[in-house]
Amino acid sequence: MLKLYNTLTKKVEEFKPINPPSVGMYTCGPTVYDYTHIGHLRTYVGNDILRRILEANEYQVKHVMNITDVGHLVSDRDSGEDKMEKGAKQFGKSVWEVAKFFEDYFFRSQDTLNIKRPNVIAKATDHVEEQIKLIKKLEKNGFTYITDQAIYFDITKFPTYTKLSGQRLEEKEIGARSDVVVDKQKKNPQDFALWFFIVGHFKDHVMRWSSPWGEGFPGWHIECSAMAMEYLGDSIDIHTGGVDHIPVHHTNEIAQSEAATGKPFVKYWVHHEFLLVDGEKMSKSKKNFYRIDEIIQKGFDPIALRYLFLTAHYRDKLNFTWKSLQAAQNALNNLRNEIRQWEVPIRLSGQSKDNVGQFWQKFLDAANNDLNMPQAVAVVWEMIASDATISSKGWILLDMDKILGLRLDEYFGKPIEVPENVMKLVEQREQVRKSGDFEKADKLRKEIKSLGFEIEDTPTGPNVKTVVN
Repeated sequence: MLKLYNTLTKKVEEFKPINPPSVGMYTCGPTVYDYTHIGHLRTYVGNDILRRILEANEYQVKHVMNITDVGHLVSDRDSGEDKMEKGAKQFGKSVWEVAKFFEDYFFRSQDTLNIKRPNVIAKATDHVEEQIKLIKKLEKNGFTYITDQAIYFDITKFPTYTKLSGQRLEEKEIGARSDVVVDKQKKNPQDFALWFFIVGHFKDHVMRWSSPWGEGFPGWHIECSAMAMEYLGDSIDIHTGGVDHIPVHHTNEIAQSEAATGKPFVKYWVHHEFLLVDGEKMSKSKKNFYRIDEIIQKGFDPIALRYLFLTAHYRDKLNFTWKSLQAAQNALNNLRNEIRQWEVPIRLSGQSKDNVGQFWQKFLDAANNDLNMPQAVAVVWEMIASDATISSKGWILLDMDKILGLRLDEYFGKPIEVPENVMKLVEQREQVRKSGDFEKADKLRKEIKSLGFEIEDTPTGPNVKTVVN
């Protein structure tokens, strides 16, 4: 039985989809104006784990993710320039070129971590008509007002505006007053833009569309509601995102969606905590802003980063250090080295889980307990160390990896390809070890290790493994 922590109710609940076995899942995607970093990737690995667990529970998941390529201003509260135009200036490209470049980079980064692509990828610029249609509904229902600069959602018309964040409205208003409020005609500091006009600060905005209210472009929040409902209906099962989206973006999504339809927008809200770097928030000024390219350039397998993410619960902050990544790489290497010695698992018709069934159930129970992946990973190692038959452990491990996503199937029964120069050193070491020259054997072991391999002496001869520091 799958249980999830629901940000809306502030408790762990049994997951009961609206129309089982179908599950509609919406993920807040990237704003494609700059490089995807490892903090973003932690959230998307978390989304991927959730989807894989749903599928392991035999739900039919329709996963939708947006691409924000217009309307997201530098401040989430509708002040500053459009992030897309900021990116265009920074990188010397057009807004359309910037969007394409960083969208491609985002998906390349995801692919290296074995993150499944959503069933539907929806770009904001491809769904302007759907956003206009939703704004017209809100206008008809009496939730909007117009200034010289934009169309706004009036939050005072939606009494449960802060039900997701749990804040009192006066607390949000105090916080908002420290922001630069560009439009002095706004009724309330927390009212948010649905549509910007091509005037004032945005008179030269490149991305613009015709609308019933004049030429302009959509705000950031309206896109997610419009596209989620376009592909998943008025009420959806799961909406995911980072914890930073709770007080503004997701709060606004709920308000505008439910004001338009009169129905609950999302049944389960799932939010992922931040990734810290050396105990601090990621920042370019602190030079702790890492991309997947830098992980690879330092000699790490990107799947080791995925393994590291699995070692912390998604609702806990995770502190990234190069030392912690090395530990994850070592653990991954150990796991791969173990299964390289196993035969490729073959699941026979009618085969039971026999003496490994307990491990599969413990693993699934951990995964179903609000995605407790650290506990699930511990069960994997418990099974590896058990005296169960290798053939049984093998195919259960493959089932586990359908959730873990570590690409373990690529390593079963595949000995390490050892370069000829390394094998010569291995053979030389074996000869001097048998002759009793252990000092020279130790020197050769160190030389072999410097080349990325290590030796395990066994009764049947030396076993060569990838190095684990």
